[in-house]
Amino acid sequence: MASQPDAARIEIHGHTEAGFKALRIAFEKNFQGGEVGASFAVTCEGRALVDLWAGHADRARTMPWRHDTLANVWSTTKGISSLCCAMLVDRGELDYDEAVAHYWPEFDAHGKGNVTVAMLLSHQAGLSGPREPVEWLDYCDTEKINELLLAQEPLFEPGSASGYHATTFGPLVGGLFRRATGRSIGSFLHDEITRPLAADFFIGLPESEEHRVAEMIGYDIGAPPVEFVNDIQRCALANPAADPEISNQRAWRAAEIPSVNGHASAAGIAKIYGALANDGVLNGTRLLSPETLAKATALRHKGIDHVFMLPFEWGAGFIRNAHKVLYGPNPNAFGHTGYGGSFGFADPERRIGVGYVMNKMGASLIGDRRGANLIRALDACF
Repeated sequence: MASQPDAARIEIHGHTEAGFKALRIAFEKNFQGGEVGASFAVTCEGRALVDLWAGHADRARTMPWRHDTLANVWSTTKGISSLCCAMLVDRGELDYDEAVAHYWPEFDAHGKGNVTVAMLLSHQAGLSGPREPVEWLDYCDTEKINELLLAQEPLFEPGSASGYHATTFGPLVGGLFRRATGRSIGSFLHDEITRPLAADFFIGLPESEEHRVAEMIGYDIGAPPVEFVNDIQRCALANPAADPEISNQRAWRAAEIPSVNGHASAAGIAKIYGALANDGVLNGTRLLSPETLAKATALRHKGIDHVFMLPFEWGAGFIRNAHKVLYGPNPNAFGHTGYGGSFGFADPERRIGVGYVMNKMGASLIGDRRGANLIRALDACF
């Protein structure tokens, strides 16, 4: 087994503008705490305030992490998929208040006919997980998963609560998107967002980009076991059981799972959210109107989420920062966090987009200490 380098000798690459040196210090401290490879970026009105990367892209620590290294960002993907849906709303191709079955007639079965687009995006559809046993690679065939979900009754009354659709969000929202437009979210993302913005974010990784992808490293054995308190939680998080290294398989990377298998750099995430923090436009490319952005981030549900068992406020796919817990001190910030530690968010008051990716997975679904350290340092800079 390769020996680990002394964290004190980790070389931090990139830059911070004047006034943001605290972020370089916090980023370096994360490596002293066990970070393997990571990048962190903050943009403001198209300008990179912070763009840092360091460490290694593999477990053996033989491949240096580079500026354009990509990592599987798990549920950070959901925020970008939600943006794609918001862009359809902006163009009149989706309506948040319309029933999903209007676009997808087969969805009107087993008590799901009244589920609206906004309810599906805000985890209120009652389809947090399949009842039938599935494996992770089954999610590479999203239509197979959707057949299971369409054939089952909701796990709770749609619209009565939220229950985080941890993985099923992807097949369901991707299925809706395809039926509304004839396009996949992955192809739309490339054509309408990442290519115009020159931002690295893939849902469905081309084989040509494999050489840039970091090896994901599972969290240490000995993490406390999860005790599930209800069937909603169990279906969402234990079917299948957690496998933080499934994303090292090519089949997983190649598939389009718009909930959990986005591959991105921190700079790419920060650039996309930077556009949203700037009224939906960046460097002459308008993603959506301020009016539609307000609809996308408006409160759709708040309360104790049946899966997280924590208070959450959901927009139309975005996590709202109303409790000022995840994304700094501004309640109007919004974004999404990923299993293992990654995150991206927009803060319209400070007009910043922020992104963080890494390959050493943390055991928490949300609230990883490394990200919290960076966000505290960012807040201190304003």
